[in-house]
Amino acid sequence: MKENPTLKKNTGKNSSGKNEPSRFLANNNYFTISVYAIAVIFIGALILKLLVSWNGTVRTIKEIVNILMPFIIGALIAFILNPAVRKISILMGRFFHMKDGKLRKILAIAIAYLLVIGLIAVVFFGIVPQIVSSITDLVNYIPTAVNDTYYFIDNLEQHFPDLDMEVIKNSINKALPDVIASVRDFAGNLVPALYQVSMIVVQWLVNLIIAIIVSIYMLSDKKPLKNSLKAVVYAFVPTKHITSVTEILKEAYKLFSSFIIGKALDSTIIGCLCFLFMTILQLPYAVLISVIVGITNMIPYFGPFIGAVPGALILLLISPVKAVIFVILILVLQQFDGLILGPKILGDSTGLKPLWIIVAITIGGSLGGVLGMFLGVPIVAFLRYLANRFLTYRLRKRNFLPDDSEPLA
Repeated sequence: MKENPTLKKNTGKNSSGKNEPSRFLANNNYFTISVYAIAVIFIGALILKLLVSWNGTVRTIKEIVNILMPFIIGALIAFILNPAVRKISILMGRFFHMKDGKLRKILAIAIAYLLVIGLIAVVFFGIVPQIVSSITDLVNYIPTAVNDTYYFIDNLEQHFPDLDMEVIKNSINKALPDVIASVRDFAGNLVPALYQVSMIVVQWLVNLIIAIIVSIYMLSDKKPLKNSLKAVVYAFVPTKHITSVTEILKEAYKLFSSFIIGKALDSTIIGCLCFLFMTILQLPYAVLISVIVGITNMIPYFGPFIGAVPGALILLLISPVKAVIFVILILVLQQFDGLILGPKILGDSTGLKPLWIIVAITIGGSLGGVLGMFLGVPIVAFLRYLANRFLTYRLRKRNFLPDDSEPLA
């Protein structure tokens, strides 16, 4: 058996004739093992640090998300508009016989953004004034609602003399001074509140402008961005893993794009249907409530119920019967969305069970608010895909799963 030269002791004599002590010779294997050991220790210490100071970790994540928010919104806009830009570009080439691909792409992006800006203008000048009018009418209706409540209590007292209505009246009388004081405090703090709101609006406008610029660059430089990402993969990923990494990136794009685009279209249809049926049923504040329902429907699973709460409370002030009709309407719309519309548009885009959707919404909402609740579902779906892919690889490596069998994900 040959002796490993790297482990062989050096006991030769030096120039003075004395024996040299044994010394360790350099070996690349030992260097690789040392690098892996240092990396494992560093990652373990980092994970321990994150878990020990969890509140600080969450705060840091939220700060990073806030900083990256314009870029996240810009990516979302690009995701949503990308199919429209592609379709417009194809139609321009087919009907106008435009051969210049670059010019066709620029015009397609411009047309897509003009359509979006036109839609925003219609919403702003057509729907927003109705929403403001509805809110104003609702605030002015509060005193009438209080008087109607007193009238309802008096009628109950006349029809049911045995009922002690004084307790309810006393509770209302005690609560009214607090309500009036709260209104006065609100009026006194209205100017600082308006200042804070205006600063928030300005910040959102700046973020929106940055997001639009980012989305335009992402749509116009889509191919260079794709090539840059591919170059990074080929430069740093080991050759034997390039195919797997490419498949994972394609699956991530498919999950996020199909979910975001499909959910936006689904929520728009649900909001329009809500407005249509509220108008047919002659329910008040149809525009305001339908906008709330459409926006909250972007949140998977819980969205329709979250949107139903403010609408039901608004209608409850006017008429309990109308509030009940509205709740029944939301239940019907939710069933239609869950059983017919959602599967048609989204299909099985995430493949998540209701339990995992609840987990995704809970964790995403705690970390990123409403946006986190929305993006939590595709993120958890992608993590599930990675976990199932890894499990498939391990099972095949241990010969528990045939190589030609379908993967778990």
